[in-house]
Amino acid sequence: MSPRAGQAAGVTGATAPSTLAFVESPVQLLNVLEWAHAAAATGPAGGLTVVVLSPNDPMTRGQLRRMAQLARDEGVEVRWEEARGGASAPFHTIGGLAGVLRRADRIVIGDPFSRYVQLLLTITRARSLVVVDDGTATMEFIAQLARGERLQRWHRKGGRPGPRDLVFAPVSASARRRLTPGGTRTVEVFSSMPIDSAPDGVTVSVNSFAWTRERFGPPRVSKGADLVGTSLVETGVVDPDRYLEAVRALARTHGATRYFAHRRESAEKLHRLAVETGLQVVRPDLPLELIARRGPIGRTILSFPSTVVHTLPLALAGTEVKVAVCDIDPSWLTETASPRAQGFLSGVTGTARDVHRLTSVRHPAPA
Repeated sequence: MSPRAGQAAGVTGATAPSTLAFVESPVQLLNVLEWAHAAAATGPAGGLTVVVLSPNDPMTRGQLRRMAQLARDEGVEVRWEEARGGASAPFHTIGGLAGVLRRADRIVIGDPFSRYVQLLLTITRARSLVVVDDGTATMEFIAQLARGERLQRWHRKGGRPGPRDLVFAPVSASARRRLTPGGTRTVEVFSSMPIDSAPDGVTVSVNSFAWTRERFGPPRVSKGADLVGTSLVETGVVDPDRYLEAVRALARTHGATRYFAHRRESAEKLHRLAVETGLQVVRPDLPLELIARRGPIGRTILSFPSTVVHTLPLALAGTEVKVAVCDIDPSWLTETASPRAQGFLSGVTGTARDVHRLTSVRHPAPA
C-alpha cells in the first residue's frame, strides 16, 4: 500500500502550508488527490492544504463535501470557504487567504480560466505553480498559453468581450504571466488529457488515476449500458430538443437503462429526459470516475464528447468496461454556439484513447 495522499504531501499541520491548492469542483479536488499521490513516487510535495472555493450550486456543493471528506481521510487539510455567499464574500475570502497565499511555496489550481483563481494568482509569491485537470478545458488552456492568447473558455470564444471582460482584462493578463514559466518560476500541468506539445518550460505530468484505482474497486460489471450526461445544453452549445432526441436514440440502440447526470444539468431538462426516454436519471454524489470504479457499472458506458472519454478508460483500466463516444452532429449546435465548438468537440473525441467511436446519431429536426 502506498502512502496516502496527504502523507505523501508531507502534511504537518503547520499554519503556513508549503502547498496551497484551490478547487471549485469535485473533479478538481479528485485530481489534486491524484497529483499528491503521484508526488509520493518522486518525493514529498510539501505540506498540502486544499482550499475549497465553494460554489452555490447544491449538487456541486454536495459532491465537494463528499470529496472533502475523502481528502481528510487521506490526511489532507481542507479549508472550506463560502466564497460566493453574498456580495462581500469574495472580499472576505481573499482577505482571509492573503497571508497563506504569500507564504505558500507552491500553488495548485484546477481552473486557470476561473476569475476567482486568476485574482488569487495576483497575490501569491509562489515560484512553483501546478495546474491539475478541470476537464477538457486543460487542452484549450495549453493551446492558448502556447499562442500567448488571453485565457478564455472554448465555448465562449468568438464572441466580443463584454464590459466585465474588459474590466477584468488586466487581472487575466497578470494571471497568464504567472502561468508562464520563466526565471525561477516553474509551471507543471498534471493531466489525463492528450497533450502532445506544451509551451517551452511547461512540464507535463501524466495523471493515470492511480489513486482512484488503488482506493476503489474493481467494480461489479452488469450486462447493460449506462449513458453519461453532458452540460452542453446548459452552456448554450447544443440545442435541447436535438440533445433529447440523441439521448433517446442512443438508449434505444444500445439498451441503456441509466443516465448519469452531469452536475450542471438543469432539473427541468432531467425531468423531461426521464419522462420522454424512460431512463433512470442518477445524480451522482461523487465524480463519475469514483462512481464507476466503485460500481456497479454497465459493461458499456456511452458518452458524448466530454472529459470522461479520457478519464474513464484510465480509472477503469483492467476491467471489462468499454467506453463509447458519440460525436456531436453539426446540426445539433445552436445558432449562438462558438465558431470553435464543432472543431473542439471533434478534437475531444478524436484524441480519446481506448474508446469506441460511434457515428453521431442523426435524426430529423424537431417539430
